[in-house]
Formats: sequence, structure tokens, C-alpha cells
Amino acid sequence: MTGQAEIAVSPDYLAFAHELADRAGEVLRRYYRAPIAVDYKADQSPVTIADRETEGVMRDLIRARFPEHGIEGEEFASEHGEAELVWSLDPIDGTKAFLVGRPTFGTLISLLRRGRPLLGIIDQCISRERWVGVLGEPSTCNGSAIRVRPCPDLGHAVLSTTTPQMFKAATEQAAFARIASAVRFPVYGGDCYAYGLLAMGFADLVVEADLDLHDFAALVPVIEGAGGVITDWQGRALGPGSDGRVVAAGDRRIHAQALALLAERS
Repeated sequence: MTGQAEIAVSPDYLAFAHELADRAGEVLRRYYRAPIAVDYKADQSPVTIADRETEGVMRDLIRARFPEHGIEGEEFASEHGEAELVWSLDPIDGTKAFLVGRPTFGTLISLLRRGRPLLGIIDQCISRERWVGVLGEPSTCNGSAIRVRPCPDLGHAVLSTTTPQMFKAATEQAAFARIASAVRFPVYGGDCYAYGLLAMGFADLVVEADLDLHDFAALVPVIEGAGGVITDWQGRALGPGSDGRVVAAGDRRIHAQALALLAERS
């Protein structure tokens, strides 16, 4: 069993994570709903000066404050990836939403120790909502404790996913279709914002694929600290070696039901 001393998170690290989020928000608000150029990566995902400048600001702060820490992020190469403590950054989780002026994107900030997320922040700088999760502590939104809602059966569940297009393989598409047909209704869009809403009890299930470490590391402490569960599609803990397929649930009963459907053969 993990001891309390092992999972304790330094208040200095949490305060610094808030500072990172504050600075990221300052940059993003300057570019939000403003005309900016868009580049496209090899996978055709969009990237802008807002993404790059925001991550650059956060990286500069980390280098100055904790030069011994590692950094991995969406837009630039990893630094000191072998370090015991590594910051994981996604400056704009939901760049497409950002580009069309929807305030459902977020900045994701996480601190990992040996691959395990210790703390996570989901920050929506336009609506000024900030979800915070710290290992072993209750999660909060804007300082108030939050909690998932009970949902005993998939037939009563609200499912969220950013887009069905993230399920690339035919087997993934079939698996998601099984889930979508089993729930009360699915909703689309939201990116990391959907996980914050799940942690507050406004949704029951999120099923996604094609995610990287910086896409999900910050979500783990937020979901778990609100009483939910978040794993890969095999029910394993998420970390640097995960395959990018994620299922989060507010109730362990529907999490188990979702895993069973995802594992079925088409």
C-alpha cells in the first residue's frame, strides 16, 4: 500500500502549477477570438502561435524555478525526461475549439513522479474555471470540492467524447459504436472540459482514443480525487506507456460495463 509520505505533494509544487496556469491564461486571452495564422502538423492537427507561445512561457518558468525537473509537452521536444519529477504540458487541449471561438478548450498541467501523476490542473481561462486534482486529496473547481455522481447502469449514462473521428481503427470504431448505443445519449465536443464536467457530476462517462501523455496526465488526479475512475481500455492505470485509449467514469459500475463492451469482438 502506498504510504501517505510517498503520495504527499509539496504545496510549493501546487502553488507553482497555479502560477503556470495563470501565465498560460494571460497569453491565451490575448489570442482568443483574434485572427491568427494556423499551421498543420504531419497528422493534420492544427497549431498556432497561441499554442507555441503559451507552452514556451510555461517551459521558461519551469526551467527557471525547477531546472532539475523534466518537461514534456505538446509543441516542443521533451527535456530531462529521465528526471524523477516531470511536468507535462498541453497549452491548448482543444485547438480546434479555440480556433472557432468555443470556450471549451483548456490548458492541462501535470506533475508526474516516475510516471505517476501527482497533481493535475484543467484550466479554462475564458470562463475562469479551474479544476485541480492532487493525489490523495479531494478535487476542486475554483476552490470548491467536487464529486462525481452515481450511475449504476450504462443505460442511464451520459457519454461524452470529443469526436468519433478520433477512433481510427475499424475495431475502435466498432467498440465506440457499442458504447454509444448502450448509453442514454452521447454528446460530442469538449476535449478536456468534458472530464472536468464529469468530475463535477454533469456527465457519467468519457471514452476516447489517440491521446498522448500530455492529453491525459492532468486528468487522472482530477477524476480520481472527485471519486471517479480513469484507465485505459483494459482497465490499467494511465502513464507514459499507455496506448492513448482512455475511459473515465464517475461510477465504477459503469466503468466495468464500459470495459466489457470495449473488449467485445466485433
